[in-house]
Amino acid sequence: MNIIENTDIIANMELFTNFEQFIDPFLIEHGLFIYFIIFTIVFLETGLVITPFLPGDSLLFTAGALAARGSLAPVILYFGLIIAAILGDTLNYWIGHYIGAKLVKEENNLLKARAFYDKHGPKAIILARFAPLLRTFVPFLAGISRMRYKTFMSYNVLGAVTWVSLFTGGGYLFGNIPQVKENLSLVVFAIILLSILLFCFEYAVYKRGKS
Repeated sequence: MNIIENTDIIANMELFTNFEQFIDPFLIEHGLFIYFIIFTIVFLETGLVITPFLPGDSLLFTAGALAARGSLAPVILYFGLIIAAILGDTLNYWIGHYIGAKLVKEENNLLKARAFYDKHGPKAIILARFAPLLRTFVPFLAGISRMRYKTFMSYNVLGAVTWVSLFTGGGYLFGNIPQVKENLSLVVFAIILLSILLFCFEYAVYKRGKS
């Protein structure tokens, strides 16, 4: 493989993993196809444990800002993102349910996971939406632990609506303000950090209750 081919691969990976930075030129060149790309990235980022590197929060925020400028249809974007996020977590749950559980050979670990999800699963499903790695692994572990599907779906939907509403809505309202655009990474990091701290707090409460 020559240098040009290597450069092309790197460029394609950069486009896919940091798509929020390329939305504007991609929209000009490909038009409505951008909806498919955005929804697919969100679906894969939430639906497969092997793709936690895909953009999530920043992509939603940037898409919301584009909708505010009239480049994307707000209603289509909003409901499309919610559906993609719900389907992604649902796929992840069933992968964990059918495949992941076979990988966990220690019965004691399964029992611990089930005990945690029985007590803190609903909160974990919602809070994990706001933390990139947790967003990918929590629904997978919910499937492994055999969390009640009806309960999982209820909080899957609630978490998806909350996540999309906060980031896409935030982008729609504030994404085109220069100060916000310049400090977007700090805003996203603060929200992620808060979510992780809340998740750790819930786990600490669970561990204290077990002791």
